[in-house]
This record gives sequence, C-alpha cells and structure tokens, in this order.
Amino acid sequence: MDGHTYNIVLLPGDGIGPEVVRQSRRILDLLHGHGLTSLNIEEIPCAGSYYVDHQTEWPDGSFERCKSSDAILLGAIGHLGPDGRPVRRADGELAGYEQVIGLRTKLELFANMRPIRLFPGVRHSISGTFKEVWRPADVDLVVYRENTEGAYTPGEFRLERGENLEFVISPTVITARGAARVAKEAFSLAARRSGAPFDGIPRVTCVDKSNVVRAHRFFRDIFRTVAKDYPNVVADFAYVDAFAHSLITKPERYDVVVAPNLPGDIITDLGSALQGGMGMAASGNIGEDHAMFEPIHGSAPDIAGKGIANPIAAVMSAAMMLQWLGERHNDSNALRAACLVDESIATVLTDRSNHTADLGGTSTTSTTGDALVRALEALLRKQ
Repeated sequence: MDGHTYNIVLLPGDGIGPEVVRQSRRILDLLHGHGLTSLNIEEIPCAGSYYVDHQTEWPDGSFERCKSSDAILLGAIGHLGPDGRPVRRADGELAGYEQVIGLRTKLELFANMRPIRLFPGVRHSISGTFKEVWRPADVDLVVYRENTEGAYTPGEFRLERGENLEFVISPTVITARGAARVAKEAFSLAARRSGAPFDGIPRVTCVDKSNVVRAHRFFRDIFRTVAKDYPNVVADFAYVDAFAHSLITKPERYDVVVAPNLPGDIITDLGSALQGGMGMAASGNIGEDHAMFEPIHGSAPDIAGKGIANPIAAVMSAAMMLQWLGERHNDSNALRAACLVDESIATVLTDRSNHTADLGGTSTTSTTGDALVRALEALLRKQ
C-alpha cells in the first residue's frame, strides 16, 4: 500500500439503494482488508426516506463531509410516501434533490460519465426480450453528458393571470466554459482508448439537436474548437434522433460520445438496454476537484426490499471510483484494485446462475454479491 488513505462517503439513499450499496461496501471492505487500498468509509443516511422522519434530506454537516471527502458513492434517491407518490420537499423538489442535483452543482461535477459495455454472458434487453445479436466486443463506448447546465439549468419564467397559469418558459443554457470542459474530458479519454470496436479509430461523436436548438448549435461550435487540440482523434457529429437509431443498430461504430445535458441523459438510458438493462449501468459525476459515482437505475420502489435488485451497476460504480482515484493520485494500487473488481464482475457474469431477474436469471442481490466477493478473493490470493 502506498500510504494514501482515501476518505469515502457512502450515501445509500432510498429504495434498492441501500441493498446494492451494501454489496459495493463488501467489495471495498475486502480490498481494504487485503491491504490493496486504504479506505476510510463513512455512511450518511439521506434522501427521501430520511426526509420523511426528519424533514431534512440528511444530517447537518453532511454536505461539508462530502466536500472534504476524496470521493462519494451514491445508491439511489426517490422514496414513495403512504399515498404512493414520491416524497417531495416543501419547495416541490424531489426529496433527495440535494444528493443528486445539489452535489452536482455545488461541487461542479460537470461531466456525467457513463460507460456502455456488454459483458460476455449477458444478453441485451431490446424489445423486452433477451437476445444475442452483438458480440460483447461490439458494445464498448463511453458517453459524456454535460451535467450542470443545458435544459436542466435551474430557473423559469412563469406568467400567471388571476388563478390561471398561462405559460412556463424554462431555459436551455449552454456556456462556452461548460461545453469546452466536458468536450475536453471526452477527447482526452478517446486519446487514451483503443478506438471504436468497428474500426479501431479514436473518435468522439458530438450528439445534439443543433439543426433546431440554437443553444445546441453553440455547443457544437465549442466542440469543433476543442477538437482542434486533438488532431489524432476524429471529430464526429450526429443529431440526437438519428443517433438514437444508430446506437441501437450500429453500436460498434461509437467510441466516445459527448452531448448536452438533456440529450445525454436520454441516450445513456437508451444505451443501457445494449448492456442488459439499468442494473448493468454505472456512472460517474466528475469535476476538477470532486467526483461522485452511482448506478443509474434509481430507487426502483417496486422491487425494494425483495432482495432481487442487480448489484452489478453499484459495484461497477465503485470500480469507476477506484479508477478515478488511481488516475487522480497516480496510485497504481487503486488502479489495480479497479481492474480486479472489473475482472471479478466479468467472471461472475459468465455464469448465468449469477444473473438477477433483470438479466433473465433467478439470483438474488446477496447471492450475486457473494459470487463477486468469492471471485475477488480468488484474484487477490494471486497477487
């Protein structure tokens, strides 16, 4: 161990969040216990379930502890009240807003990074069925979504006359700084990868609706400017509607993708179907000084407490966290730990008896977690 101890904040959150984060914690504790990484982990209760009991989304000082941590791992947010509706704060925002949007904006986590990868043994879930159309090697791309502006920029203009709400205007805000820094992240990654599965060419595809939305046209202009600094990476372009079709029919063409906030959100959820579903989709919210990692599946209240949630995305998110820490601190141990977790996931998924219900299997959250622990233990013994 290199002597560096990382302070990690775990935010289990709502629904299946605590269930899947528990399996991530087992993996992180195993790595710590083996001595490959030194992790000081603090769990903080939060989000809608905490709000119901305390009328606040987390304990006092929680944001400060997140800000001073080396990284954050989030489970999910979204809790249903007794009436079956999502629990909201007094201002109407979903309880858990501070853990998702608040942390993204206050810590400037401007790049939402979502790998879309199909593991051997996993079948995609197009049309709600499980088919084997692509080789796993054909689905291996990373999407960068701008995370702090675009159509999700806070603020609106409302016109009310008497008791009638006449209209609402919500802005789509694109700034030169916001567009440039997420584009740089995308090009930087493409320069380090081995190119698109189809042809091995390093490529960044800008996905937007610039033929209609002028703010997106500005995003594309900034993208072109950034591309000039990366002459060995091909700059590619697609409108989001056409890209949605190509992503499903020709995923092997894509290497790294970058998009404004709203189209990026949509195409990454669509892309999760290529890798087996939301339970296989991990993400990182990355800034210059902070980062938060989370599975993208949400709290899934319909299956919460049943013990059948897929923990893979949460464990993959933990591996992404270790990868980011390793790159940020030039820590070969953290990088090795990330690789071992990734190898463990690949090993476990080749055996379909470890697949949870969302992958067409019958394994439980804890049973799949057990398999991941055994696989990682076996790899650690070889170190």
